[in-house]
Amino acid sequence: MADVPSSLLPQNLSPWGMFMSADIVVKAVMIGLAFASLVTWTVWLAKTVELARETRKAKKRVKMLENGPTLAEAAQHCADKKDAVAQIIRSAQQEAKLSGDDYSDGFRERVELRIERVQHAMARRIARGTGVLATIGSTAPFVGLFGTVWGIMNSFIGISESKTTSLAVVAPGIAEALLATALGLVAAIPAVVIYNHLARATSGYRSLLGDAAAQVMLMISRDQSKRTVRLSRAAE
Repeated sequence: MADVPSSLLPQNLSPWGMFMSADIVVKAVMIGLAFASLVTWTVWLAKTVELARETRKAKKRVKMLENGPTLAEAAQHCADKKDAVAQIIRSAQQEAKLSGDDYSDGFRERVELRIERVQHAMARRIARGTGVLATIGSTAPFVGLFGTVWGIMNSFIGISESKTTSLAVVAPGIAEALLATALGLVAAIPAVVIYNHLARATSGYRSLLGDAAAQVMLMISRDQSKRTVRLSRAAE
């Protein structure tokens, strides 16, 4: 230490000090990773709130359908609501109107196709934005590693220029480089955990939509049976 000029020794080894003394490329990597981390937590907050709201609405609609209303009553109950189950019910009601209340097997097939399309559309909407988490989780460690490699390369160049191999001079540059890898892990680990959590929550939401679709088909089947009974009585 006594043989090393004071000008070559680091003045500030805090994370902020290492960031400020890092190379411009390493700084850009660190800033990008910090932004990726911010995006991760923003997506987590937004999708958690959205999933909780949509799941609550879906459970409410499924409970209403379990009470055994007719298709017309269920559609009236949903009115102009825009949640997924309400759209499933209105889609079935629209097909009933277009089919002239003909509750045949062909009608049931057309309703199933409509419901399937609505389910897929709502599933895509609820999963929107989660793909970026998978991207961050898979690429952030490699971006951080790139910053580390670049920083260590610059550290060796500095060693060559200073013509000293003192650990006091070498270590700070390597520490600055490793800070990029640390930030890459800080960005990647929460992204992977949050992505898996949202994937499970989205799967549960899709299951609710499947339950709602099944309830709608049961409701149509009951309406069909009632219509058949009425027609039989009228024929007698």
